[in-house]
Parts: sequence; structure tokens; C-alpha cells
Amino acid sequence: MLRFAQGDLGAFDTLYCRHELAVWRFVFRSVKVPAVADDLLQDVWFAVARNAASYEVRAKFRTWLFTLAHHRLVDHWRTAKNHSSLDASDGDELSLADTLAADSGFGPVRQLQSREQAAALIAAVEQLPLAQREAFLLHAEGDLSVQEIAEATGVNFETAKSRLRYARASLRQHLKEFAP
Repeated sequence: MLRFAQGDLGAFDTLYCRHELAVWRFVFRSVKVPAVADDLLQDVWFAVARNAASYEVRAKFRTWLFTLAHHRLVDHWRTAKNHSSLDASDGDELSLADTLAADSGFGPVRQLQSREQAAALIAAVEQLPLAQREAFLLHAEGDLSVQEIAEATGVNFETAKSRLRYARASLRQHLKEFAP
């Protein structure tokens, strides 16, 4: 990021290639609509470019990037008029379960089981309170540590740790029937 801030455009390409998919998955899991996730991702990367000159190394770049994504999601939720289920699907939209289910290399029974498990996970994640859901997704999709989650969401370490712990406990409770 420091190289990009000094004018090295190749450094931006490197950052984008390295982090684009993880940020998109985090955003997509939060909004569920691929086109909206694409737009929000574009906004995040525009913010990276806009803020390059003022970027200061205070944490990992990834933490700063997911903080930008978090703030963009908060703005999106504030302005969103219609809220729908995380797994609703109509027409061209991918359902969240489609992105979690086993790939086509598995047989039909395994694919069905995987899809059912994915749908159950989505339903469980959807039932989490927003703060817990966000902490879980930052950890699962963003691969952020508890400290990084705290920094990205603007809370203290213990609060982020509690949110993640409660989210995991709630998910475990909801998904007991799928345990081997």
C-alpha cells in the first residue's frame, strides 16, 4: 500500500489480486446479491485509491481494507430500503447456499446433503444478531483475528471476542443435527 501511495500502480494491482476475492466474499455474504456485492466492492477499492495518500501503517493492510468494507456495508444498510433473506433467490441471483454447497465433483446425494448443510448454516447465520453475524463473517470470510475484528468494527478486543464466541456458540447450537 505504501508503494501504491507513492505512485506505483503495479502495487495496486498486487493488492487487488491478493485481497479482492476475500473482500468480495465478505461483502457478498453480508448482502447476498452479486450485483450489489460487486458495486460495494468497487466502492471499497475506490476508497483505497482515494485514501492512499493518507494511509498510515497502524495495522495490517488487510485489517484496514476490511474496515473500509465494514464501513461501506454500514452505509449500505443505512440506505437500503428493502431487506430480504440472506438465502432468497430469484432469477439470475445466486443464493448464498449455492456458494457454500459442495461442487459438482460430488455425487447427487452428497451434493444434496451439502446444500442442506449450507442452507442450515445460512439460516443460522441469518438468525445471529447483526454485530455477531458481522464478527463471524469478518473472521470466516476475511480471515481477520479477533484484534483485527475489533479494529475493523470500532469496538474493544473483549467485545469483539465475545461477539465471535457468542456467534460460534449459537451456530453450534443451531447446527447440532448436522454434526457427524
